[in-house]
Amino acid sequence: MRAVRVNAFGLDQVVVAEEDRPAPAADEVLIRVLACSLNYRDVLVARGEYNPHYPLPLILGSDCCGEIVELGADAHASGLRVGDRVCPIFSRGWLTGSPTRNAVRNSLGGPLPGVFAELAVARADSVVVVPSTLDPLEAACLPCAGVTAWSALATLGNVQAGDVVLTIGSGGVSLFGIQLAGLLGARVIATTRTPEKRARLLALGAHEALVTAGPGYGETVRRLAGGEGVDHVLEVGGVGTLPESLAAVRPGGTVSLIGVLAGGRGPVDLRPAVMRNVRLQGVFVGSRSSFEALLAAWLSRGLRPVIDTVYPLSRARDAFEHLASGRHFGKICLVPDEGSRG
Repeated sequence: MRAVRVNAFGLDQVVVAEEDRPAPAADEVLIRVLACSLNYRDVLVARGEYNPHYPLPLILGSDCCGEIVELGADAHASGLRVGDRVCPIFSRGWLTGSPTRNAVRNSLGGPLPGVFAELAVARADSVVVVPSTLDPLEAACLPCAGVTAWSALATLGNVQAGDVVLTIGSGGVSLFGIQLAGLLGARVIATTRTPEKRARLLALGAHEALVTAGPGYGETVRRLAGGEGVDHVLEVGGVGTLPESLAAVRPGGTVSLIGVLAGGRGPVDLRPAVMRNVRLQGVFVGSRSSFEALLAAWLSRGLRPVIDTVYPLSRARDAFEHLASGRHFGKICLVPDEGSRG
């Protein structure tokens, strides 16, 4: 089978290579991959910036949707069947509640082999069955970005009708955040650095959309939220945008720390968080039960993920470079090439 991997770190090292057909262990299922989606984490892993100690070579990717084609000897007891359409969860074994250290370490696409391949294995207790009415491309967008936004807003953030939520940029988590905040009855203020994207953010459901050319937008967001600030921030930028998020959030509000698009290391003045009793909440995707809750809410409202571009698996490096460029609006996806042997 073909798979997307890195033999050495660097985007120029992303290759499509032949791999041995995986065989499911007793508690695993073998999945024929129908569609995948990229997350910025995949770019960081490929570059060696996420964890330079991940073992190489490494098959990349955390998000996919596929059909079960084989069950291990013990997997039949799970109730899964050949032909079921499933998505593996990001952290193998994290089924509900708070994560354990072991679950956090057992993440797909580093250190565990990823799912950007024609075939992939997953533990039977670590997949979620998705209905055949959900397109595989759309389902493949949910396991990381969708679950992360749901965990931040619903599971951990307890966002309520009438709350105000700030989203940053137009990546997967932020766009899911706009849609899910609206589902929860919240008002959304979105930001973008690209004027052309402003209308698309509004069309997706943002109530206001700011074009931010530099620092200082946190104060503008606070005024738009009525003077005190927003109730919740989906902070995907890291240290580069955290000061603006702290300026935008109300006293007693929550900043969900999710990504590092604008930098993961550097000095940050945390005095505003202390002096205004702000809650800084780290969000590491979520459990299987969070995925199931997201799926139920998502299907009940007929929402659709925003997909920017779909590449064949053979052009995976182009997909990674597109994501790294920041020009996208929504998810970048991969599908098996025509005539693939998966």
